[in-house]
Amino acid sequence: MPSNAKDVQVQLVTKIRDEDRSETMKVNEPGQFFTRGETQVLTFTEHPDEGDPIKTMITVKPNHVSIKRSGGVEMRQVFQKETETENLYHHTYGDFHMKTYTEKLEFRSLEESSEGRLDLSYQMTLNHEVTQAHRLTLTFEEEGES
Repeated sequence: MPSNAKDVQVQLVTKIRDEDRSETMKVNEPGQFFTRGETQVLTFTEHPDEGDPIKTMITVKPNHVSIKRSGGVEMRQVFQKETETENLYHHTYGDFHMKTYTEKLEFRSLEESSEGRLDLSYQMTLNHEVTQAHRLTLTFEEEGES
């Protein structure tokens, strides 16, 4: 970890909606936040109830967010406002082709505020079949600060 890394508490809330159902997932984990030039990086490890831990690295650059997950699942998802990106999601149940169309991308850094925040709204299509609306809200703040 770089010397400017800060210990943070991460809360990730993902809401998924399709035609007839809605699902909300919440993750609260300790993590690290650091800045390298114009790039800001947040890392944390998810500990799902089932399966292996998942290391998550979120990289934020101006108008560009990338989420890389490894461990229990393998994936890299790229978000650019009003742009469609394609990725592969590798899961124990097989590989899925993903298309992501980002509608909203807003980021507030820990440098600007006591609480960092990432808001993403996007449409995701799995295997060219199922399209779901996703809303991801990630907040993080330095440990010991409140």
